[in-house]
Amino acid sequence: MKIAILTPTFSHYSGIDRVVQQQAEEYAKKGHKVAVFALEGGIKPKNFRLELLGMPKSLFLQRLYRLFFFLDFIKIKKAAKKLKNYDIAISHQYPMNLIASRAKKYYKTKYIYHNHGIGYDYLFGSIFEKLYMKLFGCFTRLSLRNADSAFSVSKFLRNELMGETGIKSKVLYNKINPRYKKKLDGSKIRKRLGIKNNEKLLFFIGRLSPHKNVHTLLKIFELVNEEMPSAKLLIIGKPTFRGYFRKLKAMAGRNVIFKESIEDSNLPYCYAACDLYVTASLWEGFNLPIAEAQACGKKVVAFSIGSHPEVVKNGVLVKEGDIKGFANAAIKILESKQ
Repeated sequence: MKIAILTPTFSHYSGIDRVVQQQAEEYAKKGHKVAVFALEGGIKPKNFRLELLGMPKSLFLQRLYRLFFFLDFIKIKKAAKKLKNYDIAISHQYPMNLIASRAKKYYKTKYIYHNHGIGYDYLFGSIFEKLYMKLFGCFTRLSLRNADSAFSVSKFLRNELMGETGIKSKVLYNKINPRYKKKLDGSKIRKRLGIKNNEKLLFFIGRLSPHKNVHTLLKIFELVNEEMPSAKLLIIGKPTFRGYFRKLKAMAGRNVIFKESIEDSNLPYCYAACDLYVTASLWEGFNLPIAEAQACGKKVVAFSIGSHPEVVKNGVLVKEGDIKGFANAAIKILESKQ
């Protein structure tokens, strides 16, 4: 069977794209001919083909291009034609749904939507960002009208999709790559970061976006530092909102370490190096890093929102917005490791 998997950015920065990578490798292992179609991408394909369709280099222009991708009807037409001889097109996010939808309409390619959800627009900062996310959600829903079937990565998202579109979907939780496992040695990462053995390390990885609520995580970490002055916080994330990133840098104390990226092969060892995984995110359709951290034997502290009650198995869920309760939960876990 020929399977096309569509994602906007085939990048290690994105949890969605790590799911796409694993999905492509699994289908290829089963003997299917697999191709990943993306607008851009940095993940090297393994036993499957990668075709990049192209988009602007500027982050700002990329966001606009992805939102109004339906105006680039020539590229959509050409890309859909490439799916003519494929049996299935699995689209993981708008605007790639537009290509899968056209391939279904003109070439009878089966169109499957893999639902990772869309963050609530009110969680974003500026009016422009709120409008962007509102339009993104609207265009996504329109692009799903002729999908043959859909999968959601959590019960939370299954219910969201049903409520917003009336589309029924099956729950298919994200699989965790076997390389995320217990008893990995994170000492090299700690040494590289200058973290001493007696210093506690908290870790967060994800896009530096307002709905990830990293600014609140910094406030929580301030409270942790009051009780544990030598504790450090490592934040790895692509600054997709530059203004927001500048705000975070201005807020961060001396014990906060920012890294825009890390080699993908080193990510499991970052989990191994930390004493606790933390996220103050206010919306998550699944939250792959939480699952990866737990697979590496690490406890998690997070707000009880979205999919977190389904995903957090080893840690503490805190009432949304309870900054002091979050800090106390983190301190308690860190002290228990002494």
